[in-house]
Amino acid sequence: MPLTPRKDLEVFDNPHPDTEYQVEMECPEFTSLCPLTGQPDFAVLRITYVPARKCVELKSLKAYLWSYRNEGGFYEDLTNRILKDLVTALEPHFLEIHADFTVRGGIKTSVTATHIKEGSDE
Repeated sequence: MPLTPRKDLEVFDNPHPDTEYQVEMECPEFTSLCPLTGQPDFAVLRITYVPARKCVELKSLKAYLWSYRNEGGFYEDLTNRILKDLVTALEPHFLEIHADFTVRGGIKTSVTATHIKEGSDE
């Protein structure tokens, strides 16, 4: 069955919930639309998290990120929406997204959004 864009994120049980470890993912082909001009925006997303009980399934993450391809949003909003959706799905100890957008209008923009679980030592 071919992959299609979708907003739901699938998770699986952390195989080592007793060990605190870091997962790093790089998504070099993130695209969205400028909400003012409708032109495409391109970014490299770097997602880092320390799982608690759940891990994100990578194919569902790919389809989730793909769902932004035809959706408009300011960089700050997109980065924080992705952060919140991942935190809701995973309930991690720590999660950070660094969105490195390509130059638009002569300005290079990067946005970093971070979540630290209350009571976590991260």
